[in-house]
Amino acid sequence: MIQISERLKKIARFLPKNGTVADIGSDHAYLPIYALFEGIVQYAISGEVAEGPYQSALSNVRKYHLQEKISVRMGDGLAVIEPEDQVDCIVIAGMGGALIEKILHTGQNRLEGVQRLVLQPNGNAHLVRNWLYENGWQIIQETIMEEDGHIYEIIVAEKGHMIIPNEVKEKQLFFGPLLLKENSPILQKKWAMEKRGWMKILNDLQKAKETEETKRKKRQLETYVQWYEEVFNNEKSERT
Repeated sequence: MIQISERLKKIARFLPKNGTVADIGSDHAYLPIYALFEGIVQYAISGEVAEGPYQSALSNVRKYHLQEKISVRMGDGLAVIEPEDQVDCIVIAGMGGALIEKILHTGQNRLEGVQRLVLQPNGNAHLVRNWLYENGWQIIQETIMEEDGHIYEIIVAEKGHMIIPNEVKEKQLFFGPLLLKENSPILQKKWAMEKRGWMKILNDLQKAKETEETKRKKRQLETYVQWYEEVFNNEKSERT
């Protein structure tokens, strides 16, 4: 049996049963291999844009004799998916939020018929949530976890419209609407660390020469700090 990280196991739990999954940026194809061995999916596409990771995925699929069940393809983003694949679920994990947003935006024509997106951005998750909100995808589940000193957010979305009051929309999409409801210790830890980083940058900006760019950055970070105080410090005051 293949050994994979807890992060990938958690992602695998969100895959629809007995469907076809496309894992974009699959690297070693660990997730599709695990999902097939566990009986979660029936067929998988492992997509890679670079030759090295593509060859690694191909090698692992052959090693586990899954050539009939996993199609390893080289291509940019969702371009590896064809209509006849009848993909139920797309996974994009382990990339920056800006890159995931770009992949979804560029490959929108490949999302026809896809029922679910499982997305795990390494940073800038709000960019992904904003894209989902603006393009008719509803966040149905969110989770946050820590492994080997890293904190990961996983976003699960299906077709539909998110109903978020306009006055809190930006803030909710920034922190994660469902993560905020749970408000777990890991979420609090993540954003406490982020806030320390913002405060350090703000302190550095105070000493820097003032330009339009530094003023814009300062306003942005001050907004983030304000949101943090409203969300997490208000929560603490309500409990005491």
